[in-house]
Amino acid sequence: MRPPRFLWVPFDLGRPFGAPNEPEFQTEVARTALALLERNDGPVLLDDFPEDAPGGPSGDMSGWVCPISLPTPKAEAGSALLEEVFAEIERLAPWHAFALEERGRTTFGLCKLEIEDVVRFLNGFFDGTPDNPLPDLTLGEAVRLACEDVRSWYHEAATAQPGAASPRELRDWFWGETAVGRFYLALQPVLAKHSDERVRHVATGQFVPRSQRHRLG
Repeated sequence: MRPPRFLWVPFDLGRPFGAPNEPEFQTEVARTALALLERNDGPVLLDDFPEDAPGGPSGDMSGWVCPISLPTPKAEAGSALLEEVFAEIERLAPWHAFALEERGRTTFGLCKLEIEDVVRFLNGFFDGTPDNPLPDLTLGEAVRLACEDVRSWYHEAATAQPGAASPRELRDWFWGETAVGRFYLALQPVLAKHSDERVRHVATGQFVPRSQRHRLG
């Protein structure tokens, strides 16, 4: 979008002001964003909001853990990593089903595919350009929705067990401790060099959160 002044916030998608029912924190976010209008440096400003949303100490994993212990990923890329992702999904599937039963809703399903097929679609980019599973949308938009679907599925499974998990805890777990996080990190540079401009745009601007880009090689 390239706005002249932009405040980047480390919150979940759909929560630009952080957590619900936190008026003081939300007001602070709004004031920080409006303060950009008072600055004379620039002409383009991109500032980071320095705090995580309420909901648990940043980076403190003692208050929340994944419902199951997942094996530490070993493969760096290729078919071995893909198999690790599928094994991980199999272990998490009962917890995602439990979360769906308890909550009665899910944000997974943007691609209208099973979770394994979403991963297979993304994996197809390692060998070229896979068929677009959403022919009414651009390939770049299909990639974006596929990435959101996988993250949503994992987050819902991981939070099925009662206990508050902050957005930062979930991001650090997804990107730092799962095979699918490693799969994403291996895929990002591939998508960033794709011939489709919109796929490249998703890879460079939306694929890996700013707070996790230090994990890219």
